[in-house]
Amino acid sequence: MALQIDLGGKVALITGISKGVGAGIASVLLEAGCSISGCGLDTDTAELAMLKEKVNVSEGSLVYSRADVTQPDELEAFVRETIDQYGRIDILVSNAGGIVFEGVEGCSEELWQKNLDLNLSSHWRLAKMCKPYLEKSDVGSIVIIGSNHAFSTIPGCAPYNIAKTALKGLVQSMAMEWGPSIRANCIAPGFIDTELNRRWFASFQDADKERLRTENRHPVKKLGTPEEIGGFCAFLSSPYAGFITGVTYLVDGGRSTLMQDDE
Repeated sequence: MALQIDLGGKVALITGISKGVGAGIASVLLEAGCSISGCGLDTDTAELAMLKEKVNVSEGSLVYSRADVTQPDELEAFVRETIDQYGRIDILVSNAGGIVFEGVEGCSEELWQKNLDLNLSSHWRLAKMCKPYLEKSDVGSIVIIGSNHAFSTIPGCAPYNIAKTALKGLVQSMAMEWGPSIRANCIAPGFIDTELNRRWFASFQDADKERLRTENRHPVKKLGTPEEIGGFCAFLSSPYAGFITGVTYLVDGGRSTLMQDDE
């Protein structure tokens, strides 16, 4: 029999599914039979439309809410709506975040706080809100989406890389304090092929050349896909990962193995 991840009967609460990595995560978990309660800031995107189409050919289901993860009252409403709809939460994928690049000295107090609220505090708050429901699952799973900037970064990427580094400590503490009923892990993706990054390539005079240059910086000679991150989320939320908790996984196509760029 082929190895198969079956999340049928499970309910996953996922933030930031309206586009990018979040949409890829929701897509893969739907394919695994999971029911999804997702949120985002957008209500009409191509990725959301595709997710709704996928529901028709999967065993799972999908409900979507608009929610800003930096607003505690909106997070509370989102969790409450999930319980009202499904009555349970088995998997939390705390994905929503955003790039805040400024630099250590140039970062203002306002931008520092905005970054912390979005890229660190929102994950902590949401995990606490979901904890009572995750504890009622056979083994609740938390997966936080971080960044490769937690492992190595470049000048001008503070305060983003600082918050992403802190997520490693967050999952370690949750794993120690909330186990064994809840497992907590973090995925730190590298360069993923999303619409945001495609727009970044388009800002160059020769977008194709810049993309190829970026791809060649990776030993795998390609960018990652949202679905590849989704596949790792599905694995970490499955019984196959029952002995894994408190770990941050760097998923960057080998980019971090290079000591310097070959120009």
